Amino acid sequence: MNVGIIGAGHIGSALAVRLVSLGHSVYIANSRGPETLKDVAQKTGAKPVTAQEAARHGEIIVVTIPLKNIPDLPKDLFAGVAANVPVIDTSNYYPILRDGQIPELETGDLTESEWVQQHLGRPLVKVFNNIHADHLQNKGLPANAPGRISLPVAGDDAAAKQKVMALVEELGFDVVDDGSLHESWRQQPGTPCYGADLPADKLREHFTSLGTRRTEAQHAEYLANHAKQEQAMAAQGDDLK
Repeated sequence: MNVGIIGAGHIGSALAVRLVSLGHSVYIANSRGPETLKDVAQKTGAKPVTAQEAARHGEIIVVTIPLKNIPDLPKDLFAGVAANVPVIDTSNYYPILRDGQIPELETGDLTESEWVQQHLGRPLVKVFNNIHADHLQNKGLPANAPGRISLPVAGDDAAAKQKVMALVEELGFDVVDDGSLHESWRQQPGTPCYGADLPADKLREHFTSLGTRRTEAQHAEYLANHAKQEQAMAAQGDDLK
């Protein structure tokens, strides 16, 4: 399969390593141009290209850049890309560490990926945002293996979601359906599954206990949790971004 990755940071590079190792053709891009990606290409085996080339290469496209940079992506990024090509969003909102305040994400009305979707103008599938990059690269296991990590997948397009779920399984992780993109708050920072590497049954239990509609109390609790997480991550140089 052809996969285009826009973003060559921790998660983008980890995905590139795994996908190339599985035999997929991977193009990878960053904001500074392909000439700056020689080290990434050597490490991952992916081909460095422009963002537009990565988007046009993909049978699946992954957007994995800092949230604050989403509005800076080329407006014609998906020109010529078929409507049935799934676009994965891995983003997390880090107001303290990286992104500054984004007012629309402070109220709880929008999830992070809904905000990204508004900017990109494409239906998105959210996954790979709640796992450490090192774990994504190195902790995939065969189906039914003890200790297999599960990953939540959220999105509104059923066909796109199924393609993404198949890819997640191939990478060595169980899939748990996290419902619509509006319900993807349940896998955002500050929630119980963020960075927890849960098995599928425990992740489903968490989603059932949380419900589908985020309450004001839940939003306040997870914002507070996330602020503590960000402070700890800043101290540790964490790669869960």
